[in-house]
Amino acid sequence: MLPPPAVFHFLWEINTDLVKDGASVRTNGRLISYKPEGSKAVLSGQQSSAQCHVYVQTTLVEPFQPILGAQYFVLGEIEKTDGLTGVILHARALSNVDGVDLTLMQKAIREQRCFFKKRIPEINEQAPHCEPSYVKNL
Repeated sequence: MLPPPAVFHFLWEINTDLVKDGASVRTNGRLISYKPEGSKAVLSGQQSSAQCHVYVQTTLVEPFQPILGAQYFVLGEIEKTDGLTGVILHARALSNVDGVDLTLMQKAIREQRCFFKKRIPEINEQAPHCEPSYVKNL
């Protein structure tokens, strides 16, 4: 059986209660560490002044050619742990996305979230009012 479709979460959202154990997620971050003997990598991202880290289990995507400092896009499942790591993302797909305009991608993801909040009434009732940026510019 196929896993459910993955929802895009920013790196800083993964360690919160927004993401449940076993959820399929998509995210991106800068590769800051990789240990091939343990099949573990660490992705880093920044929100405002806070630096966020997510541990990635790379067993299913090996072998791959890691480039430290490069941006990677990850698709996988979340495993919540009680240890120091907190959350481990078991990668099903891992892709280098250097050259992608991350600011534009984040803006597009926010716009998509606004669209879905308006289309699905259950989400719209629970979420704060969302106004797309193109309306603000009129």
